[in-house]
Amino acid sequence: MMDEEDLKEFHDLDKLKQGLKKSNRYNYLQGKQITDEESGSRVYDFQGVRLPSVTTILAKTKNQEYLTAWKNKVGHEKAESIKNISSSRGTAMHKFLESHIQGVGYDDLTEIGCQAKPMAEKIIEMGLTPIEEYYGSEVMLHYPGLYAGSTDLVCVHNGLETIVDFKQANRPKKEEWIEDYFIQIAAYAMAHDAYYDSTIRQGVIMICTPDLYYQEFKIQDAELRSWKHKWLKRLDMYHEIKFDEKERTTPMKAEDFKK
Repeated sequence: MMDEEDLKEFHDLDKLKQGLKKSNRYNYLQGKQITDEESGSRVYDFQGVRLPSVTTILAKTKNQEYLTAWKNKVGHEKAESIKNISSSRGTAMHKFLESHIQGVGYDDLTEIGCQAKPMAEKIIEMGLTPIEEYYGSEVMLHYPGLYAGSTDLVCVHNGLETIVDFKQANRPKKEEWIEDYFIQIAAYAMAHDAYYDSTIRQGVIMICTPDLYYQEFKIQDAELRSWKHKWLKRLDMYHEIKFDEKERTTPMKAEDFKK
């Protein structure tokens, strides 16, 4: 016979397994995520064409001053430890959320899993309620010839076609701290619209901390378009950086000295 703790665990698992209503409106093309041997960065292969990832582009064009200052303050070893733990916790939280959305039973009894599970449950409770149906979970998207990436959820949220991104955070976020989150959403929305002839009108970022503080940030219509313009500027910057790197590493030929 189940005791009270076993019953609570059973109901928690049942809550994570419920699932969302699935719509097959979009037939998603599946690419392959690989690591580029030359650069060591993440790329996506869509039908034989390799495209840089949105996260790689943003990382390459990001102002690193704050991150460098933080690493110097806490120490590089501790900073690396915090980053690795946060990344593992975020991955575990995403796995719980993906399993819930798809209605698949899942549990993770590791220390990281036990931290991530209540965070996922908080996002399910606070964030997923307005979702009427979803088109895809962990969807690979690409803008032909330009870039690619994986978004957490494409769905109908309060009547609007929406890109949703789940984030774990070690502390609550201010809006001005998460500009790259908005740009990332905008990049996915642009790719989805371009390839699937959709009209993504909204982006929603759902954030939860280990102490279960939930935050939600939304961008719609005109505001979403403005973030798309910012994304295009970062994309241009990325290509300029790559061009400069190629120029520096390409050996000069004898005829170059004759010019």
